[in-house]
Amino acid sequence: MTTEGMPLALLLNPHSAHGRALKLLPKVEQELDARRIPFRVERTGGLEDGVERALRALEAGEVPVVCSGDGLVGAVGGAMAGAETPLGIVPGGRGNDLARVLGIPSDPAGAVEVLAAGHSRRIDVGEANGKRFLGIVSVGFDSEANRLANETSFMRGNLVYAYAAIRTLLTWKPGRFTIRAGDERYRFSGYSVSVANNRAFGGGMYIAPDAELDDGEFDIVTVGEAGKLRFVSNLPKVFKGTHVEDDDVRVFRASQLELSASRPFPVYADGEHLTELPAKLRILPRALSVLAPPAAP
Repeated sequence: MTTEGMPLALLLNPHSAHGRALKLLPKVEQELDARRIPFRVERTGGLEDGVERALRALEAGEVPVVCSGDGLVGAVGGAMAGAETPLGIVPGGRGNDLARVLGIPSDPAGAVEVLAAGHSRRIDVGEANGKRFLGIVSVGFDSEANRLANETSFMRGNLVYAYAAIRTLLTWKPGRFTIRAGDERYRFSGYSVSVANNRAFGGGMYIAPDAELDDGEFDIVTVGEAGKLRFVSNLPKVFKGTHVEDDDVRVFRASQLELSASRPFPVYADGEHLTELPAKLRILPRALSVLAPPAAP
């Protein structure tokens, strides 16, 4: 559908990334005014509040635009699955991984230019125990590190993810994971399972470098047992996606799966605590329309 002439509802989390979204707001407003695009701003009080405001905007004939990080983007995008009206994104968080992969610029002028162009593309939506996400489900080492990163308030920027990884590694003990996909069952001992709709998480870590947002499948990435020193030395590879070449990493695809583990790891997605194990996951093919530059051929 075309969004030409439709007013925008800017959903802003004033606390995202230590107030980064709030600092960007004047420039976003200036860029929208310069293009004479009608809009209004609503400050959200949390994920549930943001979702409710987005759905009310839909009913009012507005285009919800999330000016925040991946957490609010994922929550609102999941709730909007099935709607014809697209979701708009102005990156205002710490990681901004969905915007990064979609090609939405991080600067306000570039992001508003994408909104103004009005080009939309459809992407898949993931679901874990009935709760939706847009990016990557993490279980094991990665979810423990994500939890610690969210609890860390004294450090800003993407360095917090590296800090959380090192802190988690100090007390880490391997977990035992079981994945069931169709008639296949895979058990292994190691670090983590990532069920990826998107390629990146953690502020530019390409854990699933070949994942596509619209192919109707998850890329499942498992990291098996390895010494802590080797694990640390391999961490930089994740930013280039070359870690998948390591012997202790396995990648396969599925549209549905069940995931469990030997201890109660939290299940994180889009930077937020999503659900608990055991988890049943499925993909909703091309369920969400999002304003973004055209996908590369």
